Amino acid sequence: MVRFKSRYLLCELCVSDQSSLQLLDDRAVFTGVRGAVCRAHGDYGAALCSVSFAVKYLNADTGVVFLRCRKSHYRILWSALPFITHLENRGQKVPCAFNCLYVGGTIRTCQKFLIRYNIQQLHRMLPHCHNEAERLEVRRAVLNCSLKSLEKEEEEDE
Repeated sequence: MVRFKSRYLLCELCVSDQSSLQLLDDRAVFTGVRGAVCRAHGDYGAALCSVSFAVKYLNADTGVVFLRCRKSHYRILWSALPFITHLENRGQKVPCAFNCLYVGGTIRTCQKFLIRYNIQQLHRMLPHCHNEAERLEVRRAVLNCSLKSLEKEEEEDE
């Protein structure tokens, strides 16, 4: 039995209005990315990527997307992402752009990178807080990123 190796692209959907992310689902992202690959690389590129291409995860709150494709063809998919300007779902166009954050061999490595990336983003937000209430909110968010700190907070609350 042969194991097919895959690559997982961790992407961030960049939109001007965060509430428009709620309009998107896996199928809209799938058809938008597949259409971009077809436009950028033609039928050959579309055929290569369609073999094992899948949207593994979409978080409509944060705009995080995991895309899976074959290891040998992930660069075709990766190079087509900048050509996506909008995604369509149920007749509504959502203007967006894909920002590829990480390319990994497993979903687990992508998840680990996403946790590190989110912690880094929260640390960047901390100096830009204007008052103490905002600082406390950001600090709580940073502490909630790890399971051990979450368990300690629950014990303190009790």
